[in-house]
Amino acid sequence: MASGRANSVRRTEVAVVGAGIGGLTAAVALRRLGVGVRIYERATELRAAGSALSVMGNAISALRSLDIDLGLEKRGQVIETFSIRDTRGEVIRDLPIRAVTERLGVPSVCVTRADLQEALLEGIGDVPLTLGAALSAYEVGEAGVTLRFEDGSEARADAVIGADGFNSAVRGQLAGPEESRDGGYICWLAVVPFEHPALRPGYVGHYWGTGRRFGLVDVGHGRYYWWGTKNMPAARSYGWDGGRDEIADTYAGWADEVTEIIRATPAEAVLAVPSRDRAFLERWGEGPVTLLGDAAHPMLTSLGQGSAMAVEDAVALARRLAAAPGDPAAAFRAYEDERRERTREMVAASRAVSELEQLADPGECALRDERLRLTGEEELERQQEAALRWPG
Repeated sequence: MASGRANSVRRTEVAVVGAGIGGLTAAVALRRLGVGVRIYERATELRAAGSALSVMGNAISALRSLDIDLGLEKRGQVIETFSIRDTRGEVIRDLPIRAVTERLGVPSVCVTRADLQEALLEGIGDVPLTLGAALSAYEVGEAGVTLRFEDGSEARADAVIGADGFNSAVRGQLAGPEESRDGGYICWLAVVPFEHPALRPGYVGHYWGTGRRFGLVDVGHGRYYWWGTKNMPAARSYGWDGGRDEIADTYAGWADEVTEIIRATPAEAVLAVPSRDRAFLERWGEGPVTLLGDAAHPMLTSLGQGSAMAVEDAVALARRLAAAPGDPAAAFRAYEDERRERTREMVAASRAVSELEQLADPGECALRDERLRLTGEEELERQQEAALRWPG
């Protein structure tokens, strides 16, 4: 008679490729649900870029569904007000994020990448993390998946999650060569200690101009994250070598809090990145291999939902794997089916909002601003809640 041990299903061992926000969150969620996991990261050291992000309420709801608390409200700052303003700082419209988050019972938090990375690294506990592991290829066989790295080393797992970002090696093997889609503008990013009498705790302000925008975001502990955009051909934005003077000139005459924070930012603290996404990918995986976060559905930043989509992915994927022990391929296809429409809508909405916000014609910008002023409060709340309610 077969023993109970012989009839038991062996625990699935998962390799996560990439130790960014999505990969680390996947590891935290899988560990919580008792799924074996290892992380492989191409960088030789983990350094979070000097910028920040929003962990919106839908992402926090997803984490709470697994009783995961990263302590983000203490590490960062809960969003209290979200204001769209013109270049002079006059309010175009205050968005009802406070009303929506109170109704949902979940905050949205702005946090530096370094602080979020620290929280996630604490969350993975004893999960093995291998640095300097740049994936060159993977091979699916009867015994699972073999990962081959550029240094000649190999690893084996029952399943592989490609969470290796915009230039994902896993996606490259799945989908083949792809062109990225330029967003038409550059993004400047920085985090600095800052205070100003116009800024209240928990403030998020977006300032709209013509072909340029500026954002001010309280990330807690006396620090502000700021970002600026400027329409620019891809040939220049991808190799931008301007300095702080160009940034200051771009926002000359804007609201005092905008010009002051630029002045308070050391030139070396500014990151410059081109805006880009990819055409939506319908097929995220094959057999016991799938994609997550930016590797699956990179999007422009206008909705501030990129990190939240990665967190939602991670929780949904971990649940599917835990529910189908021994059959990662079935779990991955179920996960992909669950996430496809939600992420497709976010990619499309992010690009549509980006194009609206980056309008360069003054007449079109005036119409855009007036439409926002005239939009009913109930409609704005409906739009906010659709994004902030986790569908899981």
